[in-house]
Amino acid sequence: MLLRLVAATLLAAAASTAASAQGSLSMLCAPAADWCEAIATAFQRDSGVRVSMTRKSAGEILAQVRAESANPRTDIWFGGSSETHITAGQANLLQPYTSPNMAGLYDWAKRVHAMSGERCVGVSSGAIGISWNRELMARKTLPAPGSWADLLNPAYRGEIQLPNPNSSGTAYTIIAGLIQLWDEDRAFDYLRRLNPNVNAYTRSGAAPMQAVARGETALAASFNMEAISMQQAGFPIEIAYPSEGTSYEVACMSIIRGARNLAQARRFYDWYLTPAAMDIGPKVNQWHVPAHRDATPDPRIPDLTKIKLIDYDFAKFGDANMRRHVLERWDREIGTLPR
Repeated sequence: MLLRLVAATLLAAAASTAASAQGSLSMLCAPAADWCEAIATAFQRDSGVRVSMTRKSAGEILAQVRAESANPRTDIWFGGSSETHITAGQANLLQPYTSPNMAGLYDWAKRVHAMSGERCVGVSSGAIGISWNRELMARKTLPAPGSWADLLNPAYRGEIQLPNPNSSGTAYTIIAGLIQLWDEDRAFDYLRRLNPNVNAYTRSGAAPMQAVARGETALAASFNMEAISMQQAGFPIEIAYPSEGTSYEVACMSIIRGARNLAQARRFYDWYLTPAAMDIGPKVNQWHVPAHRDATPDPRIPDLTKIKLIDYDFAKFGDANMRRHVLERWDREIGTLPR
């Protein structure tokens, strides 16, 4: 009995040592915290690699990666719109990598990889919609919106919440979409006229949707997967897609140039580009369109082919100069307006 106990102890110690020998990984993650935690836990379980994960908005991640460029502390950047990754790639902040697991990805995920000089790969997609709290709207006798133009209704004064593009990739996708739907001057004129109806510009793209769910604000523009997550959690959420057309994202994954744990970063990259890893999202109430063709289908995952999407130019709006121009104009013309 004693010998068996000693043997079991030695085996456990050996297993622990083997796991620790797999190394560690530092990850910055842009999607919802539940999803970030779930994939970090699953990868750690499957690989034995210790994962240190921090959740931030895409714009905040880009700022951190820039600030740490001389001494990177992050190995892998997961999620956030492709534009932010392309901007980082242009600044030589990302490590090119082509995974052997890319063959099973949809073309839209592969196109971003090629467009970025192999510095990021698409992992998911989703479209911008207009969401509202059904019960709060009924109490305030507010009409349901169906277009961007509808959001200018004076009845919505102080009832809409939007994210701030300086920190939120969602906000940048919304604004870039409006520019492509119309033109830049018309888009910023629209945002100026919309401002009286906006009660806050939040740091994260998820925050307005969370405020709608809690009944703290009536409406928000957000990605459809955020709205579906709230619906599945039991909140009285409705969503419509603007009749004029709307923007969408290809969320990406990248390895940081100068990553201290490059082998582990590549291992995570390869691991996530599998159907099993992409099936984790729905298990934690996250309904992004997965990039792998063999991911498990689910009717709650949005069908983007049924949404009027604009022809989004990821390369143009991922360009660092364009991003800087859009953010500076927003700060100058929208961020300084009274509410």
